[in-house]
Amino acid sequence: MAALGPDQVRRVAIVGAGVIGGGWAVHYLRMGLDVAVYDPAPRAEAALLRLRDAAWPVIERFGLRHGASPDRLTFHTDLAGAIAGADFVQENGPEDAKVKQAILADIDRAVPPEVIIASSTSGFAMTMLQAGCANPQRCVVGHPFNPPYLIPLVEVVGGKLTDPVAVDWLAEFYTGAGKRVLRLTRELPGFIGNRLQEALWREALHMVAAGEATVEEIDASIAHGPGLRWALMGPILTFHLAGGAGGMAHMLDHFGAALHEPWTRLEAPPLTEELRERLVQGCLRQARGRSVAELQAMRDEFLAGLLSLTEPFADDLAPLPEVTSIDTT
Repeated sequence: MAALGPDQVRRVAIVGAGVIGGGWAVHYLRMGLDVAVYDPAPRAEAALLRLRDAAWPVIERFGLRHGASPDRLTFHTDLAGAIAGADFVQENGPEDAKVKQAILADIDRAVPPEVIIASSTSGFAMTMLQAGCANPQRCVVGHPFNPPYLIPLVEVVGGKLTDPVAVDWLAEFYTGAGKRVLRLTRELPGFIGNRLQEALWREALHMVAAGEATVEEIDASIAHGPGLRWALMGPILTFHLAGGAGGMAHMLDHFGAALHEPWTRLEAPPLTEELRERLVQGCLRQARGRSVAELQAMRDEFLAGLLSLTEPFADDLAPLPEVTSIDTT
C-alpha cells in the first residue's frame, strides 16, 4: 500500500480550494507541511490567500507545529503540477457525484498507486466514488467539519474496494496531523455527523416554514442552550445526565412516552421561495450588517477559545471509539 509511513508525509496536495479545501490547506500549513493546491476556478487563488491570511493569526495563537509557515503554500492551475511529488492527496471537489467520480479518477491516474487519496465528501459513499478508479484500494473518505483548521473531528471510512490498510494509514496520518479521528464501522449516506445535523436542520426548516419559530429563535435555542453542552458531551450522554442518579435508564422511563409526541418531522418541507426568503432574511438580521468574512473571523476566535477550554476534558468525557476494522457492507 503506501510507500511512506503516515509520519513521513511532507507534501500534501489539495484538489479543490473552496471552503473545505482551503480550510484543509490552512490546517496542513499549521502542521508544518508543504501544501500544493489545485483549483481551476479563475478567482480560486485569491480566495485561498485571503482565507489563509485571515485564519493565520488565530491558528498562530492556537499553536503551530515545527516548521509551520504560510509561505509553504503553492497554487497550481494544472492538476499535474499540484500532485507531482505529493505524499498524500486530499480531494475537495464540488458535492456532485459524477464530478467527484471524475476528479478521483483523474487523481488516480496521475499519482503512483501507493499514494493514499482521501475525499472530503459530505455524504457520498466511497464505494460509489471509487468506481472509476484503476486503484480504488487506496481511496478513503476523510470527511472534515468546517473550518478544518479548527474543528478537530474527521470521519474516516473506506468503500467496498478500499484496502483496510489504507484506512489504517489515513486514520494514523490524520491523528498525527492533529485531528480527532472517528472511524466509522460501516458506510452510510451522510456519515454520522451530517446525518445528525441534517435532522436538526430539517426540523428547523419545518418550524420556519410553518411560522412556528423565527431563524433567530432557532439559533438562540441551540447556541445558548444544548449547543453549549454538546461542545463537551454528545447528545446521548447529555440525556444520560438528564436522568439524574438513574441515568439513561431513568430518562428513558420518564421521557420515553414523548417519543410518540409530534415533536419532530424528519422529512424536509418544500423549499419554497417564501421559506428561502425567510431563512435568508433571518440570517441577515442576525448578521447585523457584518459580512460573511467578519462572521467567520468571529467564529474562529470563539472556536479557538472554546477548544482551549474543552480539550483538557475531551478524552475523559467524549472519547472517540477504538475501531480496528472497517465493515463496508
